[in-house]
Amino acid sequence: MTEQRYLSLSLTATLLLSGFGVTMGLVSGSIAIAFDAVYALIDAAMTLLALIVSRLIHQTTRPGAAGERLVKRFNMGLWHLEPLVVALNGCLLMAITLYGFVNAVTSVAAGGTDTDFGPALIYTGGAVMLCATVLFAGRHQANRLDSDLIRLDIKGWTMSGIITSALFVAFLIGFLLDGTAHAWILPYVDPVVLAVVSLAVAPRPVRIVYQAFREVLMVTPPELRQLVDRVATETVAKQGFLDYRAYVAEVGRAEQIDLYFIVPPGHPAQPIEDWDELRDEIGEAIGAEDPNRWLTITFTADPEWAE
Repeated sequence: MTEQRYLSLSLTATLLLSGFGVTMGLVSGSIAIAFDAVYALIDAAMTLLALIVSRLIHQTTRPGAAGERLVKRFNMGLWHLEPLVVALNGCLLMAITLYGFVNAVTSVAAGGTDTDFGPALIYTGGAVMLCATVLFAGRHQANRLDSDLIRLDIKGWTMSGIITSALFVAFLIGFLLDGTAHAWILPYVDPVVLAVVSLAVAPRPVRIVYQAFREVLMVTPPELRQLVDRVATETVAKQGFLDYRAYVAEVGRAEQIDLYFIVPPGHPAQPIEDWDELRDEIGEAIGAEDPNRWLTITFTADPEWAE
């Protein structure tokens, strides 16, 4: 299964879940289910956007007429779109989480809501099973394809699964308490569980936004920097160069590496083929060739060209 195929299936599942949620939210009168449905709609929109970005990136890194047209317009690639999508998704999730919490507190202050727990249980039970199925498939594909977009999609399904599972437990308790001496609690079950769930899932979109903005700002990843420094240091010692300068960033699935080696003035001339062979050795030492790696290796006797 390709990345695009998985994201298409995930989008279909999300749309089905959100449509079912809107319907059952109206039938049951549950603001928590309405929140879950809106959350799913946002997730669907972000999955669609992620799918578009995935296809564009795939085109620019593969031979073909469509890819050539994109590369002519976007010479540096489209990898930067990936963290932007992740950041937008995180911001929207933060907004809907805040909305859910405020709405829950307002409902509690107003005396709660009148919720029909039967339809609510049907929705949440079905939603939990769907979330579990998509999560199982998504984790396998994310590991196999090493895709940040699929990992982003998994995070959305994880949050949906947490929300829906909590709702299912709360609605089950409400269903069992109906007609008992504790029935006075029932109007508060729906808004209280929504408030608790909103607080519980709030940290996750914050982490999503934090990581995305690290990539947008091109913060150097420590592990990749250490690898590049090690390879460059070994090359300097082996070839008798004076020094090197390395510039490293990770943007979405792409690694961007610029390496400048400072060659001693008057270094004996070598055929271009020899320099290319050395570039190949350095590239292989950094990692296997990948269409999502932007690697530039330059040799110069003037340190100013490396600054």
